[in-house]
Amino acid sequence: MIRENDASFKKPELVAPAGDLEKLKTAIEYGADAVYVGGEGFNLRMGASTLSLPEIREATEWIHSRERKIYIALNIFARNYHISGIRSYLKRLAEIPVDAVIVSDPGIFLAVKEIAPHIPVHLSTQANTTNAKSVEFWYRQGVKRVVLARELTLGEIREITNISQTETEVFVHGAMCMSYSGRCLLSGFMANRHANLGDCSHSCRWRYVLKEEKRPNESYPIVEDESGTFILSSKDLCMIQYIPELCHAGVTAWKIEGRMKSPYYVAAVTRVYREALDRYCADPDTYVYDPRWLAELEKVSHREYGVGFFFGNQGYQSQTTHPGDEYLKKYDYLGMIHSVLPDDMAEVVVKNRILSNTSIEIMGRHLSEDFAQVLLDIRNEFNESIEAAQVGQKVLIKMSRPVGKYFMLRKYG
Repeated sequence: MIRENDASFKKPELVAPAGDLEKLKTAIEYGADAVYVGGEGFNLRMGASTLSLPEIREATEWIHSRERKIYIALNIFARNYHISGIRSYLKRLAEIPVDAVIVSDPGIFLAVKEIAPHIPVHLSTQANTTNAKSVEFWYRQGVKRVVLARELTLGEIREITNISQTETEVFVHGAMCMSYSGRCLLSGFMANRHANLGDCSHSCRWRYVLKEEKRPNESYPIVEDESGTFILSSKDLCMIQYIPELCHAGVTAWKIEGRMKSPYYVAAVTRVYREALDRYCADPDTYVYDPRWLAELEKVSHREYGVGFFFGNQGYQSQTTHPGDEYLKKYDYLGMIHSVLPDDMAEVVVKNRILSNTSIEIMGRHLSEDFAQVLLDIRNEFNESIEAAQVGQKVLIKMSRPVGKYFMLRKYG
């Protein structure tokens, strides 16, 4: 079944999240073909760091010098009071050679076509495009790429891509939303924070109990049994075990979710999918899934993993977490190597407190570069030995093996 569409199989573009310049550069260094970033004020991750227009210009030049791409998310569902600001923003963005804007609102789409018609448009998953005729409609309007709805199965995705003239993209990893294509009203109702304007309170992650009107002092936990599904809190998506199936769905691009996540998350996830994708595309006939890939993805903060709707609605085992489950976090991100110095010394920017005589792991751009060591020599900016490095410090650390810029330090537990 996997090989039946070989004629349409083309290596997909790997698109990674970038909440700020540091994450953007990290994503590219760890193997992303493209990054997507938030445009100031008009994207669905308002809690994430966004890039100012000067930063977008700087980032675009940096990315294009490496022959990669940058996409700008302008994917809120705008109210009337947003329109003048969006138009003003687009006039300035039009002067920067970004590779596409990501929109979901038809009004914003019209503004882009009027003000910056030279910028390609990608249609956000928020537009909930679920069939080939919808894709055809958007193609006729001038959309270059459609990010398909997350509710689709691999079979449906394959059918759409086989007959569509526009590019298609799907999410392959990251947090999922219980609402239809992420269009949530729960947050606005319960917390007056509107998810469709980028201010989601993640109400679906809260813990709920059931109460009966005449018994206010008695509460009952909402639990799962054989006849029902815990519908609010979705598992995180993880498709690393299904690289061949994803490739032969024929989509143009795979997207990793996570603009609000750390540079460590972006690096760790991107490099795993990069390695798996490259290995499969190099020789599909000899490709073998490597269990290390999932083991590595378990080392980033995440909720219980699942496969979303790619294989149909499989109910509780596939879609939702246990009620009240917290994020799983086995490793702490300690810092990133800023520069490599003589005598195996590395300058490290500290992200979490680092203690001397601690066993850590060094994470490289590729899994083959990883190694473990004990921190025996930590020095401050005055080259003095110290027992602990604090958040924000730049310290010198003796490395037991060769390392490179952007390598990361992490610690179990």
